[in-house]
Amino acid sequence: MSVTIKSPREIELMREAGRILAITHEELGKALRPGMSTLDIDRLGEEIIRSHGCIPSFKDYNGYPASICVSVNDEVVHGIPDRHHIIQEGDIVSLDAGVIYKGYHSDSARTHAVGEISPEAAKLIEVTRKSFFEGIKYAKPGNHLNDISQAIQAYAEAFGYGVVRDLVGHGIGEHLHEDPEVPNFAQKRKGIRLQAGMTLAVEPMINMGRPDVCWLDDDWTVVTEDGSLSAHYENTILICENGPEILSMQDSEKEEMRRLGLL
Repeated sequence: MSVTIKSPREIELMREAGRILAITHEELGKALRPGMSTLDIDRLGEEIIRSHGCIPSFKDYNGYPASICVSVNDEVVHGIPDRHHIIQEGDIVSLDAGVIYKGYHSDSARTHAVGEISPEAAKLIEVTRKSFFEGIKYAKPGNHLNDISQAIQAYAEAFGYGVVRDLVGHGIGEHLHEDPEVPNFAQKRKGIRLQAGMTLAVEPMINMGRPDVCWLDDDWTVVTEDGSLSAHYENTILICENGPEILSMQDSEKEEMRRLGLL
């Protein structure tokens, strides 16, 4: 395993990639409404990313045909946008996006409520979001990677939810996926010791039911095996001497970081 420590120049490029990605998510969240197709969302996302002089990380990545992964209800991740897939009132929609700025990536995801959703669905979205913050409390030099993983799992499972095992977070930088893998569940080993300058994409994927998932025939879309709802929350973070910095942080995240004493 080769985990890269980013230089000050690389960190500045990744900060800018993260800033632009945060803007992209803010705009997509505002635009999302019933009656849109998932392809409409993808086209808008690509337009925003390119308008800031960036390249969509996902477009043609290993053959993925779109810029934004749009996953609805029981779709966990990697939903392929389609003009025939119309967003409905009451849906929950996960948007996963990445940008490349001057050769460096940022990657983040949000799950949104479309109009009025059930209290159970709203709770799933909130717990998934909070599990991310519970995990990154431990994203400090000297701690182990497994400290993050354990904290995410413990928080989500306390609500009876299933933590997806077949998909994990990852290192990020010049490449979209770098070492190390970042599981959302505890490992038998402690994992690497965290160091300042590491950049990670931490991304809890939490199911309302069991953790089991399967792939659809398109070889991309991952769905819950039991048909339960799933939520996804992700940010690109930098390990700093005094704790984590969220490189893809939206304004709505700042208060949470202050509450946790991380900002």
